Amino acid sequence: MRNLDFSSFQGAFLTLLGLAVVTLIGVGVRLLMMTTVQQRRERMNRQINERLKTLISAYKVLGGSFTGELSVHPIHLRDINAQISAGTDGAATAIQTSERSRRIRDAVEGAISDILLLGNERHVRLAERAARDLVAGRPIETHELVVSLREFIREALDLDPLPADIVLPPQGPARAVSSNGRNKSEQGKGEGQGGGKSGGGMGGLGGGTGFHDDAEPPEHNA
Repeated sequence: MRNLDFSSFQGAFLTLLGLAVVTLIGVGVRLLMMTTVQQRRERMNRQINERLKTLISAYKVLGGSFTGELSVHPIHLRDINAQISAGTDGAATAIQTSERSRRIRDAVEGAISDILLLGNERHVRLAERAARDLVAGRPIETHELVVSLREFIREALDLDPLPADIVLPPQGPARAVSSNGRNKSEQGKGEGQGGGKSGGGMGGLGGGTGFHDDAEPPEHNA
């Protein structure tokens, strides 16, 4: 403030101009810092959202069932082909069960891969153990990994932890929808549409048929 000169008009003008330049530089630096911080925060929020979305999807795959078979069987396509080649009694049921188990295993493998990529240390350790069991041909249980994912997701979403007096049953992988059932459903829809079209065609055919002038009218019984 001691260097400010207001003794003359020119001195006052230069002093005010200098103050304006310094103020603009300070405002510009502050805006630049605020923009940088905001962009970084938005990028981190997007990363967190994508991470949570992926982990929630993995949670639904690994813990989407409370009943039935809650373990993952590491059956491979070569085992299914071996059962087909054997052709033993009950092969059809065994093949259908093997195909369903293979679809569940494929979905679980994808979920484990996502957890290895985006999970925390505990998630990665549990997923690594499950992956090794699958490679070794041992059935795996996903309940412990599901519980860890559930606790992490609820904490990340600022949700209260589950009450201590609630005891949930063990959770296992979601049962895959049978492709045969889906094909039958689609086939039924196609037949329904086809039936409607054929019915309309028959209606048009019936509407087009009639008696000609030279044809004898039908006899009516008294």
